[in-house]
Amino acid sequence: MAVFLMAVVTYAIRVLPLMFCRNKIKSKFFKSFLDYIPFAVLGAMIFPSILFSTSNIYFSMIGMAVALILAYYEKGLLTVAVSAVLVVYCCELIF
Repeated sequence: MAVFLMAVVTYAIRVLPLMFCRNKIKSKFFKSFLDYIPFAVLGAMIFPSILFSTSNIYFSMIGMAVALILAYYEKGLLTVAVSAVLVVYCCELIF
């Protein structure tokens, strides 16, 4: 019964928007709003985990700053992630 209910809820979440939004969205504001939602949700889910993932919040902030700087200069995702982890690791070893 639980699996059936979960399937119904999951299906309903995907079908209801299709039922109510049959016409193409013409509003530029609403289109841009929908384009940015995934990034905002991802940021809201990740940000608390970044700050509390190490033994010291300051080391987390240093790693986050390094990641933000590298991302600003358009480095690759792997480079940004590995660099931030290495900076936090070095901070924890030194201090």
